[in-house]
Amino acid sequence: MAKDDPKDLPINGREPDRSEDDIQRDQLGPRGVPGGQDPAKMTPQRDKKTPDDVDPGHTA
Repeated sequence: MAKDDPKDLPINGREPDRSEDDIQRDQLGPRGVPGGQDPAKMTPQRDKKTPDDVDPGHTA
């Protein structure tokens, strides 16, 4: 019996490489305008608040 190609097997809890949102952004652009720029940028205040070392901690 030959092994199945991993691409043919169900995902079973794994995230796909590209989400549905990623595919839609490719087709429609980031704001629904094909070929448009993505104006979303991190503000300086949010950049200050975002920690550099992300420690997820422990779950109960």
